[in-house]
Amino acid sequence: MKSLPQTYVPTVKIAPSAWQVFAVASIAIFMASLDSTILYAGFNNILNSFPNSKATDLSWAMTGYSIVYAAMLIPAGGIADKYGRKKIFMLGTFFFISASFACGASPSVFWLIVARIFQSIGACLLTPAALALVLDAFPKEKRMIAMGAWGAVGALAAALGPGIGSYIIDVGGWEWAFFINVPIGLLCIWQSSKILHESTQPRDKMRMDWIGMLQLIIGVGAIAFGIVEMKSPDWNHLELIGIIVLGFAIILSYIPWAKFNPEPLFELSLFKNKTFLYANLAGITFAIAFSIMFFSFFFWMKNIWHFNQTLAGTAIMPGPLTVVPTAILSGRIVSKIGHRPLLVTGSFLFALSGLWFLLIPDANPNYLRDWLPGLLLNGISIGLVMPSLSSAAVYGLPPKDYAVGSAINQAMRQIGTVIGVSIAVLFLAKSQLTVTDFRPTYLIYIALALITAFLCIPIKTHPKHFIAAK
Repeated sequence: MKSLPQTYVPTVKIAPSAWQVFAVASIAIFMASLDSTILYAGFNNILNSFPNSKATDLSWAMTGYSIVYAAMLIPAGGIADKYGRKKIFMLGTFFFISASFACGASPSVFWLIVARIFQSIGACLLTPAALALVLDAFPKEKRMIAMGAWGAVGALAAALGPGIGSYIIDVGGWEWAFFINVPIGLLCIWQSSKILHESTQPRDKMRMDWIGMLQLIIGVGAIAFGIVEMKSPDWNHLELIGIIVLGFAIILSYIPWAKFNPEPLFELSLFKNKTFLYANLAGITFAIAFSIMFFSFFFWMKNIWHFNQTLAGTAIMPGPLTVVPTAILSGRIVSKIGHRPLLVTGSFLFALSGLWFLLIPDANPNYLRDWLPGLLLNGISIGLVMPSLSSAAVYGLPPKDYAVGSAINQAMRQIGTVIGVSIAVLFLAKSQLTVTDFRPTYLIYIALALITAFLCIPIKTHPKHFIAAK
């Protein structure tokens, strides 16, 4: 019998059931992603509903969600691994839609912030469980295709969020930006009970690292507070800089705590994988830039060009819509050449889109000439970077660490989101905005995009690299 040549690689097919699992998990991720973009669109409307509150107060409805999400997401990955990914996925979805209803029914900004925190706990439970279910359903050779499609789902929600959210807010009020989650979540739970099979990576024991979680919550919260209040008359700059430095110190104090604690929030040893390390660092810087960009777009449309709510949301949609086909295509490309070329190229394109918005648009609205080209460039760059960062972070991890690894990656991006929203609120949350007010945000956005590009250079996920390693 003639032996096969060494170059022979068997064809790996994707089972139809894998795409069914993907579809069910995507419903929940679509819901959570839609909710975040809707809140960007409805920021001014919510603020107008509570005239006694300030923009800095309302910003905590966004940053509070992200802070708790970042801290809870990592143990949530372990919870999904231990108690069952399907079970935790369905529980998280139910918790999310219950809290969403509470958000819409909130009588004040304070109660909205409280409800948003509970909503973030639901999102923490469902997100890593959903991704772990998808990763487990696909053979490793086809996971990058699935991750490209996974990124496209989030991008589609981001694309539809501004338009759909703005229309919902115009017709039914900002409350329906949250109420809309209820029917979507119920559909997801119904389909989950029919299609999903339990998927676990059992762990011998598990304890919640409450101290580690508090270190992350207090540290990130202090940094966000210091940035948001930088223009407040109640604090001087030295006090706020001290609070920011203290926040970083509290986060760094996790390193000796993790070495001392036998069951820390997450194992520092995961970061010995250089690809995992640099993908997460790049995830933070890109998330800061992305949040600044997305927030500034809404402020520009409503305050500089004076578009109404629906028109502003619709005007932003072409960029995220471009992300969808780009993310799908990038998932197929990285399976052949690895993530680094797309990440570096996408980051530089993202910086160029920031340069476009810095130099081209002015106070006179000319959407097709001055805004749309930059928006399309922006969408292509995000489609190259965002799903590739998520995929690269977990690519070299063993199966037992899929949920925890993806949770860490999402948590790092949420930390970036908190910082990005805080920076945007610092510069743009004022009653009268001019074109000049946007320049610092675009300069920060460009600088962070370039830093992301350099952080992506050490990432190694080329298929030949892993074949040689084996």
